[in-house]
Amino acid sequence: MIDPTAVSLRRLALASVVANVAIVATGAAVRLSNSGLGCVDWPNCTRSSLVAAPRAGEPMFHTWIEFGNRTLTGVLEVIAILLFIAAWRFRPPGSSGRRRDLVFLAALQPAGIVLQAVVGGIVVLTNLNPAWVSGHFVLSAAVVAAAVTLHVRCREGTGRPQLLVRRELWLLGLGLLAVVLAMLAAGTVVTGTGPLAGAPGVPRYHLQLQGVTQFHADIGWLLGGFAFALLLGLRLTGAPQRILRIGYLLIGLLAAQGALGYLQYFSHLPAGLVWIHESSAMVIWVTALHLVFALRDRGTITATPGEVAPAGSSAHPAGAPAT
Repeated sequence: MIDPTAVSLRRLALASVVANVAIVATGAAVRLSNSGLGCVDWPNCTRSSLVAAPRAGEPMFHTWIEFGNRTLTGVLEVIAILLFIAAWRFRPPGSSGRRRDLVFLAALQPAGIVLQAVVGGIVVLTNLNPAWVSGHFVLSAAVVAAAVTLHVRCREGTGRPQLLVRRELWLLGLGLLAVVLAMLAAGTVVTGTGPLAGAPGVPRYHLQLQGVTQFHADIGWLLGGFAFALLLGLRLTGAPQRILRIGYLLIGLLAAQGALGYLQYFSHLPAGLVWIHESSAMVIWVTALHLVFALRDRGTITATPGEVAPAGSSAHPAGAPAT
């Protein structure tokens, strides 16, 4: 932390990505195990105890599951603060100044986690209101996206981004990200409508489960179409192999996710399968983000400002800047 290198900063950023994805998975476990009200107060676990404590009529394992997730949030915040300190102290090779883009992205981590904790508290205090639960999950996806962006930018220079593919494919990639985000949001509505809403007797969306499930599946098919079209376009235009590998990975994950979604629906939503489905959704989100980032090049972190290092591939840059 005293004198971080590009490698150590990138490793810490990767730890932040992993930790953020893990906290989403543990949060899903809280809800799917009916432990959403294992701690009935916030920031205390109960009205008389900061930590997990017995309550009349409530099994302790629900309390420990919820309190364990809150404890992991504290660990995640520590990682985020260390990452911010490292980004603040980092000086790129050949430069005496700090990378403002890295500092900004690193600052989003502890700020986002604090906001997540506050929204999580509102979720508990509103008796697991489904709208707040959905917002909590979407906010988690946003924090994960910021962490992935930081991890990618830790490898890149500050040159003007150049597309490695045709501009139409870049726009298709952005559309794919939008559909993934819509799929994540729709998934929260399905969960908030069905029987796994976090605890017995809590509010749910007043929607038909079959209808929202079908809508979620329709978005999944649309996402598969976007991914297939993008991968086909990348192949036909000679995109770099690294981009194609990420594209194939995304297609495989989507196929597995779709099969799992139908399996859990026709097996009446067993909690274990739903947990795998929700956790895998975040892996798809991370993969889709990496795919879109791979479509453009900003040089390496050792490049001088304004200089873009060649990608070293057989790509055909479109000549238009990316964002």
